[in-house]
Amino acid sequence: MGTEIDDDGGPRAELQKTKQRLEAEADRAVAEFDEGIVDLLAWLLDTETRARIYVYLRQHPHSTSDEIAEGTGLYPSTVREALADLHEDDAVERAKRDSDGAGNNPYEYEAIAPSSLVRGVVGEVQHELNTVFTLESDTSEAETDDGPVTITIDGPDGEGDDATDSDEADDDDAVDVDTDSSDGDSDPDERADV
Repeated sequence: MGTEIDDDGGPRAELQKTKQRLEAEADRAVAEFDEGIVDLLAWLLDTETRARIYVYLRQHPHSTSDEIAEGTGLYPSTVREALADLHEDDAVERAKRDSDGAGNNPYEYEAIAPSSLVRGVVGEVQHELNTVFTLESDTSEAETDDGPVTITIDGPDGEGDDATDSDEADDDDAVDVDTDSSDGDSDPDERADV
């Protein structure tokens, strides 16, 4: 008597159910992993369409645009446009397919290695960050190169603050503002000297 299997749920049936559950979980994990990779590539390559084409080309190198369209389920015109962009961005390489027949030889495409793709994106991000920080440091230096501006406010009797009056003659940036407008003078030159 041992571990013979009966069809009503014995040990072998349990093992079979467990195996099926594990296979289903493995398939789900692979699908989620693939979607995660596509999401990451969509971020790196700007669109999900370009990411799907890249993944297809990694799995099927030397494919034509028609083969890629058929394999990905994308419209051929969309594939051709995305391939042109990917080639311009150096994410895919292309070469003419050799054929013995008459007519045009289509391009074959091959995706670059993922490490090269990431290296290129890192270089772009680094360049953009350097540009931002260079611009920011240029504007902050420009703001701090100017000297302070002195504003002297005269009191009601027309006399200014003694501490700044002696500095006014030497400082071209000084601005005198007369806050007393009750004396009836309407001449703006007497009220504010800018």
